[in-house]
Amino acid sequence: MWAPVNFSAVLTAAVASMVIGSIWYGPLFGKKFIAASGMDKWTPEHQAEMKKKMWMSYVGQFIASLVMFYVLAGIIVGFDQMSAARGAMSGFIMWFGFVLPIKVGDVAWGGNKTMFWLGSMNMLITLLAAGAIIGAWA
Repeated sequence: MWAPVNFSAVLTAAVASMVIGSIWYGPLFGKKFIAASGMDKWTPEHQAEMKKKMWMSYVGQFIASLVMFYVLAGIIVGFDQMSAARGAMSGFIMWFGFVLPIKVGDVAWGGNKTMFWLGSMNMLITLLAAGAIIGAWA
């Protein structure tokens, strides 16, 4: 049976992840991300076209975050990790056991090392924050 989940905590964690991502890929590492992803080579027309479609990426990412944090909440509650510190530790374990190995595989098979570090560290901070939020509210 699936553990009862606090949907307010899941929603708050998803909003927090969007804020973290906007800071991470904006003022902190936006220029590195743009260069590493090749966006700096886009024509102005292509940039304008992509900006029009950007809202779909945000919606998709938000929905994916809701799913991920719903599962994380089920794990936190199911394993009785209900405190901010225990929730953050659960987020770390999920990062270390799932996100990091996937990202290592990506770079091992020809991926970009800058994108590896940017994505991996963003996910670490995001999962720590989400775990703390969910654990505190569970």
